[in-house]
Amino acid sequence: MDAVPAALNVSFFPPLHQQRRSWVLDILRREGVSEVVDIGCGEGEFLATLCQPAPWLSPHWQYWRNRSSTQSADDHLASMFDDVLLNDSETRDLHPTRIAGLDIDTRALRYAAEDTSPSSANPQYTRWEPLEVSLWHGSLDSINPTFVGAECIVATEVIEHLTDDLVQCFAPVLLGVYHPRLFLMTTPSYTFNARFSPPGIRDPMGHADPTGRTDRVFRHPDHKFEWTTEEFSTWCANVSKEWGYTVEVECIGYALDKDPWGRDKQLGGASQVAAFKRMDDTNSKRKRERRSRMVFAALEKKDPHRLVVTHHFAAHPQAGHPHQFEEIGAAMLRTFEGWGENVLRVEDLWFSDDTAVLCGGSVELMIEAAERDSRLQLLRIPGQRKGNWTLELLGGVQRPKVSWSAAHTSQHEETVEEVSMEDLDLNGDQEHFLWSGNSLDAWSNSGTDTWREDNGWAGSCVDNGVSWGWATPEPVHNY
Repeated sequence: MDAVPAALNVSFFPPLHQQRRSWVLDILRREGVSEVVDIGCGEGEFLATLCQPAPWLSPHWQYWRNRSSTQSADDHLASMFDDVLLNDSETRDLHPTRIAGLDIDTRALRYAAEDTSPSSANPQYTRWEPLEVSLWHGSLDSINPTFVGAECIVATEVIEHLTDDLVQCFAPVLLGVYHPRLFLMTTPSYTFNARFSPPGIRDPMGHADPTGRTDRVFRHPDHKFEWTTEEFSTWCANVSKEWGYTVEVECIGYALDKDPWGRDKQLGGASQVAAFKRMDDTNSKRKRERRSRMVFAALEKKDPHRLVVTHHFAAHPQAGHPHQFEEIGAAMLRTFEGWGENVLRVEDLWFSDDTAVLCGGSVELMIEAAERDSRLQLLRIPGQRKGNWTLELLGGVQRPKVSWSAAHTSQHEETVEEVSMEDLDLNGDQEHFLWSGNSLDAWSNSGTDTWREDNGWAGSCVDNGVSWGWATPEPVHNY
């Protein structure tokens, strides 16, 4: 009988760390978050993702409020945009304006400072909204006044690295003193660890509990603990009740291959995630404020956080300053004519020439200009991001009409000579006779693919969402 393997190969696709990041980003998009604090930011990979600019302004940008009095004919836009469903909420883009990171590792913060600097940004992407990035050095049990009231705080794979005294400060500081509207956290599931080995066998690649309190085997040598799904759910329920939050707990990161012993449903996912949402009723606020004052008093003498760097990303100078509808419509028509296309995606038009600049960065304004133009027809595609909606040029691209016979005659005035087959050298002249005609040369030279020449970015279209690395499964124990 074959020996039972001591360890199992467990892979994740997409890689587990990318699934965690995707979970966070999905919630940030759904909630329309514009301010994020990353606790335990490390080398800044997540913050660098947030630094990528959205392709256009947020749908809530009130550009029309600033329009001059000479443009009063368009004042009704303010009410129109409240009623027209132009924001494709299923795939909403992120529009962060202020992000911050905190870490205790100075070396990691140096890398984060580089990766989040404006000099690291791709110059091909236009930024329509300003962004401020600040990086802080310090411990979790020190109070940072700039984090108080933040819209969202994120702590992914952090709590399991903390010592007992810091774990005791985790919820009181983050949910109490800072009391963000949203708090998102992830941590490994100890329940899932059984998936790395056959039943009854400990994972030989695991790491013994460094505290010596349990006989558990963890995934990383620096983990001070790893919670089972029951332990994590209980902790989340207790702290959410104490600090006035609702919470949703689940697992993500299921193994790519089925477990040979059929334990997948029982063990769940490799990462546990929890989304806390602040309750703002009077009783919850009063209770939270009272307890937060006690926490602040206990920690106010701790060494303050040190600001490492602040980056400022400037918005395009034309952001929020659109041109007239007529100019925008004319620019779109020129694109249709120039490309020789009758149907184009919204995104195709947006990234062509100066359309985005004429719109002041607002794709909603471009869509409105298209709907006002009787020569264009918009097709909204349910469930698709607005960049994939299409515009059709009614009547098609108008090309000059040319008579083939007239053109052929004028360009190829020749004397026609009758030639019999006997006069041909079939072994030498036939190929020349059949393929050297000027009309064939003209066809091959004039059949230019205008799309490929003029639309240089086609084929390398960038989705400003996040690239999740779909190429290869994640190897075992790469968390």
